Amino acid sequence: MSKYIILADVTCDLSEEIRKEFGVEDYIPGHVHFSDGRDIRTTLDWDNISREDFYKALSNKKIEVSTAPASPEEYYLTFKNYAEQGYDIISMSISSKISSTYNVAESTAMRVKKEYPDCRIYCFDSYRMSGALGLLVMHACALKNEGKSMDEVVEWLENNKHKVHQMGPIDDLIFVARRGRITMGKAIMGSFAGVKPMGDCTREGYVSVLTKVKGINKALDLTARYVERTATDIKNQYVLISHSNREEYAEKLKMLVEEKLQPKQVYVSDVFSGCGTNIGPGMVGVYFMGEEISEDLASEKAVMADLLNG
Repeated sequence: MSKYIILADVTCDLSEEIRKEFGVEDYIPGHVHFSDGRDIRTTLDWDNISREDFYKALSNKKIEVSTAPASPEEYYLTFKNYAEQGYDIISMSISSKISSTYNVAESTAMRVKKEYPDCRIYCFDSYRMSGALGLLVMHACALKNEGKSMDEVVEWLENNKHKVHQMGPIDDLIFVARRGRITMGKAIMGSFAGVKPMGDCTREGYVSVLTKVKGINKALDLTARYVERTATDIKNQYVLISHSNREEYAEKLKMLVEEKLQPKQVYVSDVFSGCGTNIGPGMVGVYFMGEEISEDLASEKAVMADLLNG
């Protein structure tokens, strides 16, 4: 069996501890630009900017923050490096509906394969982002560690990418308003009332709000109950909890999920700067495997309505 490497982009939001446990050998960084002139390389660590400073900058209305994927040349150098060493490559990218990263990876793969025709490169469009992509990376690496071939891992990914769900609240509505998702008036009133929007992933990887809850404890309890109703075979699952500068909430949610659902293992990770720029501060979400995401989230909306009515 030929050797291969799994290369996700930086939007997988997996901490160093998780990467070491699952054998994530490498990944593709990106870039963040601040309107005050700073440009940083986005990584899966807080090495170029601290978590506190990053989210403080996002909350500063005088500073605009934007992201960019790795350049075609950066992708080329990484792919070429592994091709030269005789590796085949599974490239795992954030949803192509959200970012151009997948297109960059795919065009670069064609360039590298012209130079190294024996190198197999599979570009996987996850239709997911942040912890949802991260969970797919964890499963892919676990399969690789079990001795599965590249083709077997790719087949699993394609068959399961639309089965990754998420749920959890976000409490910084001011940032949401600044991104144009709600009006500032609604953000101010919602923040004053303690409203927490909660959503699941669409098939394209966007997050769609299913309900709004008052109070963090109620929101976290509803999150755990949603996982209980939506997950498949939860006791044999890896569960990933991600947060954007809400570590205390993440640990509370971890405790709830462990006590109520008893999955195989629950992991907690930051939302790093690559995804944090668009998610903003104040999010805590749990990522898990369930039935395939329904069209327009019809099934997921029904589950949430039943939980609220029950």
